Amino acid sequence: MKEFFKYHGAGNDFIMIDNRDKSFSVKNIKEKIKFLCDRHNGIGADGLILLEDSKDADCFMNYYNADGTMAEMCGNGVRCTVKFFLDQNKSKKSEGRELLIDTRVGIKKVICEKDGSFSVNMGLPTFSHKDFPDMPLTFEDIKFQFVSMGNPHAVGFVKNTSFIDISKVGPKIENDFHFPNKINIEFVEKLKDNHFKVKVWERGSGATMACGTGACAVYAILKKEGKNTEEIILEFPGGNLYLSENKEGEIILRGEAVYVFKGEV
Repeated sequence: MKEFFKYHGAGNDFIMIDNRDKSFSVKNIKEKIKFLCDRHNGIGADGLILLEDSKDADCFMNYYNADGTMAEMCGNGVRCTVKFFLDQNKSKKSEGRELLIDTRVGIKKVICEKDGSFSVNMGLPTFSHKDFPDMPLTFEDIKFQFVSMGNPHAVGFVKNTSFIDISKVGPKIENDFHFPNKINIEFVEKLKDNHFKVKVWERGSGATMACGTGACAVYAILKKEGKNTEEIILEFPGGNLYLSENKEGEIILRGEAVYVFKGEV
């Protein structure tokens, strides 16, 4: 038996396992994760995160998508990893604390805010990458621009996200031949100058309630177009995420991380 914990960030939910003792077997890990993340036959989650040791940071976020594939980065997952790490270490006072979380695309700096939220320095966006074309493409009459936040994203602006059948359109774009390693997709509707509604399709997980790197991708495209350099609100089905940048132009992602329940499997 192995103890697990459920956490979510803006509805983006994860199975969390403290694997610093290396007791979680990686044998047949893809099949295990697919079973654990299954919402009908397993625990149910958008992904699984193994909390592991890092020689260069407070801990390593070993993240897998719901289909068992490895993921380079997950913004909501980083915040949940911080919350899980603090809970596992029984840290009662975290306000103002700064933690370093190691990921497959480098170390991310996280600040514990006064209101209980977490701010993650997600780094600089990349607009030229092997995972997508340099030029915009049109799918379903929507123009998409591309950016990497450690993982690839396609961002398209629409008049009304309610009209998007994401379960139909998402898989088509994710698996298009232009994207050799598949791609995450964000459909964005402008509500106000600093407030947008977003629907997201994550590669390897499908439609999710929110996406941290997807939120950063939206901010990066807005910034590229010379818009909204102050903090903006991105409204996902699972809750709001807040985006800004520091003096170096690095994107700062702020949002909640919530403990849900624990059990054994």
